[in-house]
Amino acid sequence: MEVGFLGLGIMGKAMAMNLLKNGFKVTVWNRTLAKCEELVEFGATIGDTPAAVVKKCKITVAILSDPSAALSVVFDKDGVLEQIGSGKGYIDMSTVDDDTSSKIHKAVTTKGGSFLEAPVSGSKKPAEDGQLVILAAGDEALYEEAIPAFDVLGKKSFFLGHVGNGAKMKLVVNMIMGSMMNAFSEGLVLAERSGLNPHALLDVLDLGGIANPMFRLKGPTMIQNNYSPAFPLKHQQKDMRLALALGDENAVSMPVAAAANEVVYSYLNAFKKARSMELGDLDFSAVHEIVKIHKSSS
Repeated sequence: MEVGFLGLGIMGKAMAMNLLKNGFKVTVWNRTLAKCEELVEFGATIGDTPAAVVKKCKITVAILSDPSAALSVVFDKDGVLEQIGSGKGYIDMSTVDDDTSSKIHKAVTTKGGSFLEAPVSGSKKPAEDGQLVILAAGDEALYEEAIPAFDVLGKKSFFLGHVGNGAKMKLVVNMIMGSMMNAFSEGLVLAERSGLNPHALLDVLDLGGIANPMFRLKGPTMIQNNYSPAFPLKHQQKDMRLALALGDENAVSMPVAAAANEVVYSYLNAFKKARSMELGDLDFSAVHEIVKIHKSSS
């Protein structure tokens, strides 16, 4: 199977590399074409535009930074719509809101193509290891056709029904994750300021009912003030905002999620404040720095 791949950021590069290493022919495109060069060394070919990639490949996958980028790749000049049509599938693995996904779905299917949204749960390391969780919705025939690729990219894929359900599921997951990271950051700071060994806290947490891979992975690097990006904080803040909008749309009160993203009792909006301090390109665990700064100034 020859697969087109649009977007070679932290996630996309690792995912495209896995496809290449597992025998897929891959044609790649990225706004910064230099990012394609490393993949060429592993057998990838480069498409000059998204349209060129779609023209060449039966299935094209995209994983882009936000709704604006996802729409641009489809609707702009030399975009996906110029070559999508009957017999061609488009799989958008970006984390976007369901409205954005629905717009792309309508445009692609109007041209005769098939569409699947398939955002992924997981960050850099799971992407490199082929251990993502794929949350797909849309054209079930395209889902079945993409299973060989999904089996390389992830440890589990779900088909969730109609377009929008995949986007919503991903936003719910990331909303929970963002809220947990805020609480975890506060716990680390509280332990340290109380004279406790934060490494001992990590050991205690890992043996209890709230043990989880995120605390296990992020805790040691947070203690070391190491925020090398696996999932950039600016993307986490975007996802929190989209999740809160989904809550408003469905009349669901989410005070915990709102506390992670908006002005709350003890400190001003952890994620947005971090972005204003130019931490947005660091890992989303950099919210820990905001908590530390706030506790110092209180």
